[in-house]
Amino acid sequence: MKQKLLRILPDVSKPARYTNQELNACHKEWKQVAVKMALAFPDTYEIGMGNLGFKILYHIINQRQDALAERVYMPWVDMQQKMKAEDLPLTALESGQPLADFDIVGFTLQYELSFSNIIKMLDLAGIPRLSAQRDNRYPLIIAGGPCGYNPEPLADFLDCVVLGDGEEVIGELLELVKTSKEQKLSRQETLLKLAQISGVYVPRFYEIKYTDQGTIKTIQKTESSVPDQIEKRVVADLDQAPFPDRMIVPYLQTVHDRVMVEVMRGCTRGCRFCQAGMIYRPVRERSVETLKKQVLQLLDSTGYEQVSLTSLSTGDYSKVERLVTELAAECRQRGVSVSLPSLRVDSFSVRLATEIEKFKKTGLTFAPEAGTQRLRDVINKNVREEDLYEAVDAAFAAGWFQIKLYFMIGLPTETWEDLDGIANLAKNVLEIGRRRLPKDGKKPVVNVSVASFVPKPGTPFQWEAFTDQELLLAKQDYLRKQLRHPGFNFSAHDVPTSYLEAVFARGDRRLGKVLARAVDLGCQFDGWNEHFRFDLWMHAFHDAGIDSDFYAYRERQADEIFPWEHLSSGVSRQFLWLERKRAYQGITTEDCRFNNCVGCRVCQDLDVTNRLQGGDGIE
Repeated sequence: MKQKLLRILPDVSKPARYTNQELNACHKEWKQVAVKMALAFPDTYEIGMGNLGFKILYHIINQRQDALAERVYMPWVDMQQKMKAEDLPLTALESGQPLADFDIVGFTLQYELSFSNIIKMLDLAGIPRLSAQRDNRYPLIIAGGPCGYNPEPLADFLDCVVLGDGEEVIGELLELVKTSKEQKLSRQETLLKLAQISGVYVPRFYEIKYTDQGTIKTIQKTESSVPDQIEKRVVADLDQAPFPDRMIVPYLQTVHDRVMVEVMRGCTRGCRFCQAGMIYRPVRERSVETLKKQVLQLLDSTGYEQVSLTSLSTGDYSKVERLVTELAAECRQRGVSVSLPSLRVDSFSVRLATEIEKFKKTGLTFAPEAGTQRLRDVINKNVREEDLYEAVDAAFAAGWFQIKLYFMIGLPTETWEDLDGIANLAKNVLEIGRRRLPKDGKKPVVNVSVASFVPKPGTPFQWEAFTDQELLLAKQDYLRKQLRHPGFNFSAHDVPTSYLEAVFARGDRRLGKVLARAVDLGCQFDGWNEHFRFDLWMHAFHDAGIDSDFYAYRERQADEIFPWEHLSSGVSRQFLWLERKRAYQGITTEDCRFNNCVGCRVCQDLDVTNRLQGGDGIE
């Protein structure tokens, strides 16, 4: 099989995607390992190699003597054609073993538009698509990640889904599969045992019934021993959680091709559109000492010359100034740069960015999200226009010349005046740059990026309707015309792509047959503009007899049962509904890290509280 692979590599684009043997890749002897797991990322090698969760699980599994983890990514279209011609199944990178020979295949559910790639990868591996069609000859197909909080469109294809943090539960899964193999349990018996693990959801043990109107009537379990509701797993002490001391260094340029350390997990700012800010609660921080140790270990083992401090909002890390100052000094001696990928809209963040990027100032990104204070209050984006102007002024004064502003359109209660606010805000930012930058120096550039709001499960806006596509296109055109001036670059996300994302984000099990049909029609790499075929997707919905507008354009009723009702992120439904009501009243909610508890119930129900490293008394 390896010989076949080597023979076709010269004929495909970017053969380094498939060659293996990168620095720090782990190779184990198959015969000496009890449990074999393939970590599967449903996109290309370049995208998957940048996923930090993937790297963490790879490290944890390969630290065990009785298990191994290998990687597999979605092969590009030209590679798929060569594989078909050579009768070559999808194989893992490290050993070249067929995916079908593993005990577990674990998919990352990062993005709804990668769902088709998951099914396609099963096809390429020769593994039956449907869970019901697989017996002990085939690996367990599991999944985890943010889309795991509504995996229902994939319910027929997955054996189980892990909710929440994976650092602890992965060991429990491996132990159970190891025991299951030793005891020669049937697949059904293994799945029943998996369903007993906290945070593990086995879709086949839950039956969905629908009303005549097409909404969900009931979600009932079919086995008495499985839980009524699956609660997510939470690592209480992130500072003690396992983290790799080495990471694989690829042969080609990948996304986030640098040392990455996770400064903190979770966010309590409470943006009402943000799924990550809800599902990753509570906030847990690593100590400065731990982070510095991790950074230096990774620099020594990889040779990278850039470090990225990652989180949902790194500027909110309670000891960020100390961390940045000490780390920047240490890294500068090594000729290594440090970056903050997520900044608050304030001048303090600009000072931090200036401190760590003294010698290379290209661009800074800020996300006001909405153009007026009224709408920012609706979405609970607690940022004032003055904050942005102060930050921008500080950035231009420090020598930055390129500012990116990120907005959403189609938000609840949005008016055309809110769109005017986006244009006016961008124009004011450009004017600040023209005043600040010397006339004989670089000219300021303002990049305005606009995405369409997509309602997501587990957020206060999970009840909202997706805005009509024609109206979104009109709003994009309206902004494009207003910003068609020197100094501006305007970009907008593809509307049909957002529409399909909205359909699957809040979809139910009935969409499984649409997914299967779409893959049969040729849909794959739907997150790539050059491969996205909206016409084929609409064909698939038609063939399946399903109205996609039912999922996208319909506002949910207050008491409607969601497809993910039995899957809990820890944030109570009552809190989310209250936040929606407050949004329509224009009332903001404070951040519980710095003020009183807001009643989301995560800390109480999961018995894990915000764990900060700063001086607010919470440790």
